[in-house]
Amino acid sequence: MEVPDQATKKVIFAASVGTVFEWYEFTLYGALAAVIALNFFSGLDPSTGFIFALLIFAVGFIMRPVGAVVFGRIGDKLGRKKTFMITVIIMGISTVIVGLLPTYNQIGIWAPLLLITMRMIQGLALGGEYGGAATYVAEHSTSKNRGLNTSWISATGTLGLLLAFAVIMISRWLTGDEFNEWGWRIPFLFSLLLLLFSIKIRKGMDESPAFKKMQKEKTLSKSPLRDTFLDPTNIKRLLIAFFGICGGMTCAYYIAVLYPTFFLTQILKVDPQIANSVVTISLIAGIPMFLFSGWLSDRIGRKKTLLIGFTLTALVIFPIFKGVAYFANPSMVASLEKTPIYLNLPTEEKCSFMFNPTGTRQFTKPCDLAKQALANSGLSYTTVQDANISNVSITVGNTHIENFQVGEEGYKETIAKITTNLKENLAANNIPTEANADEFRKGPVIALLIVLVWCGLFTLTPVAPALLEMFPAKIRYTSMSFPYHFASGWVGGLLPTIAFAISIQTGNIYFGLWYPVCWIVLSLFVCLIFFKETKNVDINK
Repeated sequence: MEVPDQATKKVIFAASVGTVFEWYEFTLYGALAAVIALNFFSGLDPSTGFIFALLIFAVGFIMRPVGAVVFGRIGDKLGRKKTFMITVIIMGISTVIVGLLPTYNQIGIWAPLLLITMRMIQGLALGGEYGGAATYVAEHSTSKNRGLNTSWISATGTLGLLLAFAVIMISRWLTGDEFNEWGWRIPFLFSLLLLLFSIKIRKGMDESPAFKKMQKEKTLSKSPLRDTFLDPTNIKRLLIAFFGICGGMTCAYYIAVLYPTFFLTQILKVDPQIANSVVTISLIAGIPMFLFSGWLSDRIGRKKTLLIGFTLTALVIFPIFKGVAYFANPSMVASLEKTPIYLNLPTEEKCSFMFNPTGTRQFTKPCDLAKQALANSGLSYTTVQDANISNVSITVGNTHIENFQVGEEGYKETIAKITTNLKENLAANNIPTEANADEFRKGPVIALLIVLVWCGLFTLTPVAPALLEMFPAKIRYTSMSFPYHFASGWVGGLLPTIAFAISIQTGNIYFGLWYPVCWIVLSLFVCLIFFKETKNVDINK
């Protein structure tokens, strides 16, 4: 494996330090989704509040393609360096502000509105970051080491994820029971130090050779947006990049990096500190694989490396998450095999699709009330619909729970009452509603998550060089950023929200995994058929 020279190391470090910083800030929302739900959506029931918190997390991702267009245009017209500085400052300031926001109990609806605003600003900035960093490093690299050099950006982005988990764990330890009340602010305020460090490093950056060359020859694009989105040849490139590379990549990577935390804490009811620790260890173990898969893409090509990653990830997702459930909460898995849970419905009973992005809808049908109680328990169940059933009921062992009606106490209180009743019946049948820390088998869980991370990285690291090599230099920043961030925002960014909602709706904790699997399989076939190898392309043209 070729080691970068000193000049290239400086380029990689300068480009990557902002990526560490920005991924640190962006990760905080995913890792603290449950705490954010408590502080900013306290007027909602637990499941709806958590889904709303995930949507706030997703809002930043949804804004990323907008940022890709805005800052991509700036990067193609004014240069990579200036764009770097703008994005990192915007990201830093908006994150510090989040740490200072009052909660829902203090200012009501203004709290989530302000949070949404900050998330949108963060997503806008991040949309201009990764494409610029990858372009900057690639334009300082040769075709023999472009995959390896750009893999450092992805690897250091993971360091940002790890730093976020580490600061959260330390903050939990320092503040103890008060973390949910005010300790959660510490990780956001800590970003001020990262902002100052990033600005200092990036001030010493020089412009990329390819951009200097275009400036000298006066070949810069006069309208990067027109050349990107209205040129038929480039539109074809964009479609291949989105469906054949980025869509599957974001799902393969996020299902390995972001979703395990949600799965462990919200579905398996594992203690957040334990969940964050095993996810952190698996990500640390994955760092060498960033560099290996980047190096491999320089040897065998971007296409073959991508196909390996898509195939492996699609094959292992279901077995790995079932294995994680078995080793993380064995009592729950064993109890449900011995004593399955049934939701019994009359034939004419129609349940609502309980996706509530605004948090204002109330699902008052008997079927909906029963499903919300089951969702709050985090357990899988089987729906039985039969003409001989007259009333909605839940069966746990030999126990039947009925009377799912909104009482005089109100909707929210009724949900809480039904949930408590369900948990009492689960306990009577020896079905745990929380994971037992003593039964949690850390070694096997970490091993399974490492395999998932490794498979996902085979799809991630070839993406930057592949996209860079697909598009001409004069519109490279805009053209590579848009499909990457459109997929990251609208496909991968919504993954936790959609998967969690599907699992709740179907009553199967694994059913939501079909969302990433379908995207990965789609990208596998589009990449196989339409994507042409790019590793020997001259990127200065």
